[in-house]
Amino acid sequence: MKALIIVDVQYDFLPNGTLAVPKGDEIIPIINNLQKEYDLVVATQDWHPANHKSFASQHAGQIPFEVIDLNGLPQVLWPDHCVQGSFGAELAEDLEAHAIEAIFRKGMDPEIDSYSGFYDNGRRKQTGLAGYLKDRGVSEVHVCGLAADYCVFFTAMDAIDEGFKTSIISKATKAIDKGAFMEKKNEFIQKGGALI
Repeated sequence: MKALIIVDVQYDFLPNGTLAVPKGDEIIPIINNLQKEYDLVVATQDWHPANHKSFASQHAGQIPFEVIDLNGLPQVLWPDHCVQGSFGAELAEDLEAHAIEAIFRKGMDPEIDSYSGFYDNGRRKQTGLAGYLKDRGVSEVHVCGLAADYCVFFTAMDAIDEGFKTSIISKATKAIDKGAFMEKKNEFIQKGGALI
């Protein structure tokens, strides 16, 4: 069985959001059209507490996009985004949600960031997504959403590690940094992933 994973289509990643992905809104109609082609549709949602240590605001003298060491892992410091219960954390209203069977929230532990829909960045805790997909008999996943070079990429890489045949849907994702995504795309393909 084939599943569609919709990653983080939330207001803070759309134009005018606090961590906007350029033209991120353009993928929503494409994702809406894709959903009918899948046996199962799930989504992820960035869901940070207000004191999350990935926020530059939590580190005196630091500015967004600097990289620090956070509990032994490199951490990009982000503008505050997708704070639990805020408008920015909501899934976009234009995203068709009636076919989404389950939503997996990530980034809830203030001490560690979580780009992937499967694990936190240190792979210390699972979200339950892998078990859910396996229990449903899923063998192949297609990943779309925001942002291509972070949460989509890491979700897709972990999907391969979990044994799923994995593809990223190119037209249904946008990157924060296109150049960085080109490098990550090659890494994904070398690992056995596909771009469709």
